[in-house]
Amino acid sequence: MNWNPLAMRVGLVALSLLLSATSRVALAQVGQPALTPAARLSAPAVLPTHDTRATDEDFAGLRFSDDQKAKIDEVHQHMALRKDAVIKSDELNANQKEAMIAGLGRMERGEIVKLLTPEQQREVLKKVRAAHSATQSENAKRSVPQ
Repeated sequence: MNWNPLAMRVGLVALSLLLSATSRVALAQVGQPALTPAARLSAPAVLPTHDTRATDEDFAGLRFSDDQKAKIDEVHQHMALRKDAVIKSDELNANQKEAMIAGLGRMERGEIVKLLTPEQQREVLKKVRAAHSATQSENAKRSVPQ
């Protein structure tokens, strides 16, 4: 799969705008007070601070230069700050937070891939394609009635 960085950024911006617009529309809707749900008193669900997909598997076995390691650490730190901001946000609901964190995870992987050499990028692409094929074949096995 060939990822177009510009298309990814445009998609993420569109997702952010959509999430922002839907939360504002939901807040702007006026209903009868008796029909509005009661405030949630339980603790909010704990959200993962990273994308649930194991990115370590994608980059496992690669040997990074010291410069690459330093830049990758910067990317991790930057994205960790952004993910923490999403988690702490009072303006987003749990589904929106989950979507934003997943998007940040994709952005993080994209930034790391940009730091790789062309040979390393090909190696990662092979692993991603193999994982995708395995997932598709597993889903096909599950969908077949027994």
